[in-house]
Amino acid sequence: MSQTPYAQLDAWIDAHFDEQVKFLQALVQVPTDTPPGNNAPHAERTAELLHTFGYEAEKHAVPSDEVKAYGLESITNLIVRRKFADGGKTIALNAHGDVVPPGEGWTHKPYGAEIENGAMYGRATAVSKSDFSTFTFATRALESLGLPQEPGGQPLVQLRGGVELHFTYDEEFGGEKGPGWLLSHGLTKPDLMIAAGFSYQVVTAHNGCLQMEVTVQGEMAHAAIPDSGTDALQGAVHILNALHALNEGYKNTTSKIEGITHPYLNVGQISGGTNTNVVPGKVVFKLDRRMIPEENPVEVEASIRKTIEDAAASFSPPRGGKQLKVDIKRLLLAKAMVPLAGNKPLVDAIQKHGGELFGEPIPAVGTPLYTDVRLYVAQGIPGVIYGAGPRTVLESHAKRNDERVMLEDVRRATKVVARTLLDLLS
Repeated sequence: MSQTPYAQLDAWIDAHFDEQVKFLQALVQVPTDTPPGNNAPHAERTAELLHTFGYEAEKHAVPSDEVKAYGLESITNLIVRRKFADGGKTIALNAHGDVVPPGEGWTHKPYGAEIENGAMYGRATAVSKSDFSTFTFATRALESLGLPQEPGGQPLVQLRGGVELHFTYDEEFGGEKGPGWLLSHGLTKPDLMIAAGFSYQVVTAHNGCLQMEVTVQGEMAHAAIPDSGTDALQGAVHILNALHALNEGYKNTTSKIEGITHPYLNVGQISGGTNTNVVPGKVVFKLDRRMIPEENPVEVEASIRKTIEDAAASFSPPRGGKQLKVDIKRLLLAKAMVPLAGNKPLVDAIQKHGGELFGEPIPAVGTPLYTDVRLYVAQGIPGVIYGAGPRTVLESHAKRNDERVMLEDVRRATKVVARTLLDLLS
């Protein structure tokens, strides 16, 4: 193919980049803290902004009772369909608008979208409102090639198939009410998909995630006579020690996928007790278990449950005290993403154009994160992760203070996505 269409795409993106930056700023300036997860207002604002480009967004509101049972307040997912001539594939571009709350320690306003030294700061600038802009402007650039380049002339290329923009709002909670909901309700069935990611690698696999809540029940007692009760905190510590020993053993189970190391377990939240002078009668903790693609989720969950139950059974209460009891509740089971053979055209195109535009090889790797892409892959839709951002999550400050994205990465990633769409749809 002549380089002329690629040059035209690049030129269009450069000419409209100030507009793209303002679009991203407007998206960042509407908070989407999840929890609490009142994200319908952001979807409405996104639809308004897309309308100014001539894009009509379908608004798919998840029923309120479903959302509240899920633990959030409101979710409206968006689909924008841009169709070309018959005979081609439909490619979905998915990014999520929900984010974790800002937290403390910011030197810039969390929702200010301030620009300093070539970077935009704010929650979701890197993950993943940046790719609302990347995917939208890549699609607009692609469509510019389907228009005559001069009055009375012919389009530069003949486009076939279509692009769908999927902007969803529950990735932080697992995606089941975002892409999962759209797919299960038959609202979309693309042939290929790209999800929000970072610019310096194309991700073809990722870990799974199991989250559980464990309630340790003992028996309250006065602190002056502690042996008259069963200390739930001591029991929880006994169980946690068993889980940490299990976690240490995970280092011996390694993945064959570059970018993914070994499984690991984290206890991220713990609460309990009623007062300083009362032996705790109940303690609750939540754990997060990351699963490498080679693992069986059923076996992983069974192993953790057995470890907890065995540790609880081996805990010795005071003489006459009640036996420790545990209740184990699964909060989330997100299966790993495994590569599908059909993703090769996506990988090849992104690596080719990414290498040219970034001036370095773009490796195809796995990531220890878990994402919404697994939900598409589970439906047999080949997908990859690629978008605007730095080399690592740490560098982006995602989920930390002063999250940021380099605007030049946004510009170049937009060109990579636009060129990739051109390769696959022309």
